[in-house]
Amino acid sequence: MIPSTGGEDMALAAYYRLKWRVAAGSFAVAAVVALLLVPFVWYAGLALLIGTTCGIANMLAIMRGSERLVETRSAVFFGLSSLPRLAAFSIVAAALAARGPWWSLGPFLAGFFIPLAAYAWSALRVFRPKP
Repeated sequence: MIPSTGGEDMALAAYYRLKWRVAAGSFAVAAVVALLLVPFVWYAGLALLIGTTCGIANMLAIMRGSERLVETRSAVFFGLSSLPRLAAFSIVAAALAARGPWWSLGPFLAGFFIPLAAYAWSALRVFRPKP
């Protein structure tokens, strides 16, 4: 086993903090926007909130899968573990669109990708090499 350096430990700690900060922040923003949408188009607010919840779960599952990929070096397991997750979230999106108006898929997808986009943006700022 290779001993870790202090810089690696600090980067790992920043990764864990960022992961949970993005999850909480994404949910808080989606909850506020969903509450603002309720008086006008309540189903869009519901779809946004459900999409964000699914997006956070997806983001955390991707991150856990990536952590396991680093630990086990099994790309096959990483690929196969993604299939049930994608199927489950696709079923949720289809159920929302089938139950309510077809356009509810838009707010669902917006909410679904908000956590991933927020993490990518935040990680770029946190982990970018300082000049």
